[in-house]
This record gives sequence, structure tokens and C-alpha cells, in this order.
Amino acid sequence: MTTVLDRVTPAAPDSTARLCLTPSGVRPGRLDGAWWPRSRDLLLELPALAADIDERWGRVTRITVNPAQWPVIPRRIPVTGHTVHVGWFAAEQDEHTCAVFSYAPLRLNLLVVPPETDAVDAARLMAAAAAPANTMGASDLLAPEPAGGAPRPGARSDFLPSAVAPPGGAGAVGLRADVARDRAASWPVSV
Repeated sequence: MTTVLDRVTPAAPDSTARLCLTPSGVRPGRLDGAWWPRSRDLLLELPALAADIDERWGRVTRITVNPAQWPVIPRRIPVTGHTVHVGWFAAEQDEHTCAVFSYAPLRLNLLVVPPETDAVDAARLMAAAAAPANTMGASDLLAPEPAGGAPRPGARSDFLPSAVAPPGGAGAVGLRADVARDRAASWPVSV
């Protein structure tokens, strides 16, 4: 008699981070980009993020998160050739961000797109967070749209991600010019 064990081997986690950063040489907006983890398990997710940023930006030394979104926060994570310290701030850090620090000393503030977000919304959020013209914080970007298509509270009407900007990219410039003309028309004239 022969016994056969039918084990399901779990798939190896994808070792690449889903990361979008503000282009090099461009002054970032309020956020430096976005990260879209596959789960809420920091021990699985952070090594890929740190390794990817190590290659692009320099050796990562520390990452901080807000504990509201993460059930377990490890104190250290192994990354190729070194260890990254992990910390948390509840009141001082937006619950939808992570901060990445390097030896340089440099700091990246990243929007954390919830893992359960669908691909279309995640791509839109990541592009908006990495846009140099972004003036919204992480929680503002993730806030649901009010009914009727009205802008979210705190949203600027002159920020149009490239995906929705009119051809020629003149949308934001045109809106600012209209606002400037309206304000100039309402200024009192000195006699």
C-alpha cells in the first residue's frame, strides 16, 4: 500500500514592490509617491519595498508606519545585505502613509494604497500621489468622492492628473488664469 500526500504548495510571494515615485529631478508635491502592498503583513511586504528603494535611492535604514492599518509591526526586517528598523507613530503620522529613511539622510513620504483596492483605482491613486503638482495628503486622496461629482473637501480645482487633463496640458494653467482674472476684476481701483 502506498500513501500519497496531496499538499498544496503556497505560491511564492511576488518579490517586487508596487511602487510609484515622483520623477527624479522634479520637486515632489506633498507626497513623494505611493506604495500598493499586496497584503497587510509587513513582514512579507516591507522587504520588497526596502529592496526596491535601495536600488533606486540608496540604502534604507528605517521605515515608519501608522499602526491603524497594520495588525503586526515587526521591529526589524531583513533586506539583502542589511537590516531595516521599523517603527510606528499613531498621532504624528497619517494612517495612510509610510515614511522611508536612508543614510543620505533622505526621507520619502509614501501614500499606502490599501491592498484590497482594485487595479484601476490603485493606478489612479499612485499617479496622483507621485504627481509633482499634488497638494493633497494621503487621507485626502483616499477619501471617497462626494455624490454628484463635487470635489472632495481640501481638493484643489487646479490639480488635474495627466489622465484627466485636457489635450495639450493647458487645463490647470487655464483654470489658474481664470481665477487670477476673476480676482483682478474684483480688486478695488485706487483713485
